[in-house]
Amino acid sequence: MNPVAKRDYYEVLNVGKEAGDQEIKGAYRELAKRFHPDRNPDDPTAEEKFKEASEAYSVLSDAQKRAAYDRFGHAGLQGASGQPNAEQFADFGDILGDFFGFGDLFGQAGGGGGQRRRTRAQRGEDVRYDLELSFEDAMFGMSADIQVPRMERCDHCKGNGSEPGSGPSQCPTCHGRGEVLYQQSFLSIRRTCSTCNGSGQVIRNPCGECRGHGYKQVQRKLKVNIPSGVDEGNRLRLAGEGQPGANGGPPGDLYVFLKVKEHPFFERQENDLHCTIPLNVAQAALGCEIEVPTLGQPHKLKIPEGTQNGAQFKIRHQGVAILNSNSRGDLYVHISVKMPTRLTREQRKLLEQLRETLPVDNRPSEKGLFEKVKDYFL
Repeated sequence: MNPVAKRDYYEVLNVGKEAGDQEIKGAYRELAKRFHPDRNPDDPTAEEKFKEASEAYSVLSDAQKRAAYDRFGHAGLQGASGQPNAEQFADFGDILGDFFGFGDLFGQAGGGGGQRRRTRAQRGEDVRYDLELSFEDAMFGMSADIQVPRMERCDHCKGNGSEPGSGPSQCPTCHGRGEVLYQQSFLSIRRTCSTCNGSGQVIRNPCGECRGHGYKQVQRKLKVNIPSGVDEGNRLRLAGEGQPGANGGPPGDLYVFLKVKEHPFFERQENDLHCTIPLNVAQAALGCEIEVPTLGQPHKLKIPEGTQNGAQFKIRHQGVAILNSNSRGDLYVHISVKMPTRLTREQRKLLEQLRETLPVDNRPSEKGLFEKVKDYFL
């Protein structure tokens, strides 16, 4: 490409001349992701744009080359090597590796292409277990024995996937390197070997117990301590009890998600409990003393005379235990005054006598909407 015909490198990357290293790197990431030939196999112009962006980045990411380019333009680079140096090759691999899943995309300068690719250790997957609790168990806490299906190392083959007495063989495709090298223009691209999935080895005589996987599924028995006061949707984390990691990586975690059954009498609202107690007309009018069920011993509650329907009473510290605390919520008792639907002759007579002694005032206790609007405008 003739220097005169080349586009301005800043224009290629769509950055200003004052752009810093991170901005230049970010701009190149976007262009490399968009125009990489592997992502555009049917677009003949994509490879040219990819080369152009790579060339611009190789100059602008090098302080010495960038200074010469800023002063003399493309002419200032004549005689300089058009190939990225070793540090820039590593930088390219860092930029593009996440896009294509290749690990190290580019061969290192100095003949490093024959080295075996190191397989990255991977953390094991997390495991979810759903545990249903009774209302009382959630309130007071408990210990539960659970069985969790998970993968564990096969004892028969000791995790190598081969029958005892045999072992993995070198992969015939990558010859043990774990990757295959491709050449694209001045770029040496390394891809994970699809035959051995990057391990560099293949199993010729698979283990009969795990079928060559090195792991098999087992039912692991665990004890889970449920603290008092847990609620619907809470989860407990058991570190290291998930699936095993690959290539020596750490295991994942086990998350126990809790589901709490509803109670026939109590309703929970955060750390408070609510319940409804029915009273007859005489109890509400004259007052009484009732026993209110709690999560412990029944509590005696005095109802004052003249208690109205819907009245509410609070019993302190009879609610739900607050997690990681010695405190508890409160219990709220809601009163429901029940009117009799069938009266005996004696009950009716007594109520009629009571009616004669009570004052009668059927007027609304508040003004109606019409009267309020009328008063507002008058």
